[in-house]
Amino acid sequence: MIAENIQRIQYLIEMAAARSGRQAESVQLIVVSKMVKVESILEALASGIQCLGENRVQEAQFKKAALTGLDYEYHLIGPLQTNKVKLAINTFDCIQTVDSLKLANRIDRLAELEDKVVKILIQVNIGRELQKTGVMEDQLEEFVQELMQLEHISVEGLMAIPPYFDDVESVRPYFRRMKSLFSTLNDRIRGRLKMDTLSMGMSNDFEIAIEEGATMVRVGSAIFGKRSII
Repeated sequence: MIAENIQRIQYLIEMAAARSGRQAESVQLIVVSKMVKVESILEALASGIQCLGENRVQEAQFKKAALTGLDYEYHLIGPLQTNKVKLAINTFDCIQTVDSLKLANRIDRLAELEDKVVKILIQVNIGRELQKTGVMEDQLEEFVQELMQLEHISVEGLMAIPPYFDDVESVRPYFRRMKSLFSTLNDRIRGRLKMDTLSMGMSNDFEIAIEEGATMVRVGSAIFGKRSII
């Protein structure tokens, strides 16, 4: 069932990319394995999945140990507390939820001690929702300028979780705004930094996100179904 779901999602990605005038290869699928059993994750990886996303650092650490020897990228897509940064940078290939200079500085300092450069995305609060974390769009360029001074962080792009709507079309303007921010920011920092990743879109709205310019989508429940405690 998981393999069939992945095949269906990949087909929908291909169709959405075509509608936006792009190849399917321009969109990376992050399979969200939050609260998913290791056996199900193994089935997804056996189906050709190359990238997993987790929300919690300690859950990811447990699963990574169980997946030793397998080839995949691991992304943190949930909030990161500063006291878990050391564990995170030794668990994940990319941290998608950097939203403060305090957190970025902490990642940079600990990455220096580990002699590594950590890939990150900047989380943008595109809906200006008080219950969500993320950099406000009017502060984004200044924030990027600050991060560019940190030698052990590589800013790969932007990430967003727009507001949820029952009418999925209502989210389209937020994705469109993220694409505009992404393009404008790349133009302004051209020659100093190139961001290639725009991570937006989940199980209920990833097709719209792709149509509006997403290069990475995060899909979990449409592949694994309802979550169960591991």
